[in-house]
Amino acid sequence: MHTIEDLIQLALREDIGPGDITTDNLVEAGMSGKGIIVAKQDLVIAGLAVAETVFKTLDPGIEFTANFTDGQKVRSGSTVATTTGSLKALLKGERTALNFLQRMSGIATQANDLVAKVAGTNVKLVDTRKTTPGWRELEKYSVRMGGAHNHRMGLYDGVLIKDNHIAVCGGIANAVEKVRREISHLVKVEVEVSSLKEVEAALAAGADIIMLDNMDLEQIVQSVRLIDKKALVEVSGNVTGGRLADLARTGVDLISMGALTHSAVAVDLSMRINSS
Repeated sequence: MHTIEDLIQLALREDIGPGDITTDNLVEAGMSGKGIIVAKQDLVIAGLAVAETVFKTLDPGIEFTANFTDGQKVRSGSTVATTTGSLKALLKGERTALNFLQRMSGIATQANDLVAKVAGTNVKLVDTRKTTPGWRELEKYSVRMGGAHNHRMGLYDGVLIKDNHIAVCGGIANAVEKVRREISHLVKVEVEVSSLKEVEAALAAGADIIMLDNMDLEQIVQSVRLIDKKALVEVSGNVTGGRLADLARTGVDLISMGALTHSAVAVDLSMRINSS
């Protein structure tokens, strides 16, 4: 799989292309400067190491000093980090570094706000695979920095039998039995259900986790009562910030929310550069 470094290289090639025709024609080689990254709103910071790597990819001699660590809350007006060295590198890397920081911090900030809505309960708020292609590792990392949790990283590290799998296999029992024959005994099996009848089938099949998909509150309460801690209970589908508190009170263990990644808004950060 690609690495974060590959993603950074791609982003820099996308932005700089064959060369920065503005900076290369205005800034003399050997000139140095200082960049000051400032928060323009209250936020939870994430992606500092990525931003540092952007600049060091352009010039290993760049010095990057962070005033916070990922996962910390930052007040509007605070200096998040400073970076010093080659002025050309600072100018060429500014937008790419900020793009990573703003997107990752936006996810962390939103996650932190949403986690607060289930505070005081034992519910874990988890993400989904609804991520920006190529950005999954960064976006799921940002979710954790905001205080939420990760669901599976991809199709390779967790069994989740969904409606289409069930249809192909001719039922929940067949699907669970078939996958159990092939996987390690250490791997848990999750089954997606949308009715009380399917909840009963998943329980009978020995599912470790039962995902209640697009159920209303009454159905969820009934399902939790029926499952009675024989499996972990996850709620998914049509999960919004406004519903989180009510969902958490039903007694479920997990609430998965695609909006943690696909609907986060980038935060406002800027970088002021001073030449020397």
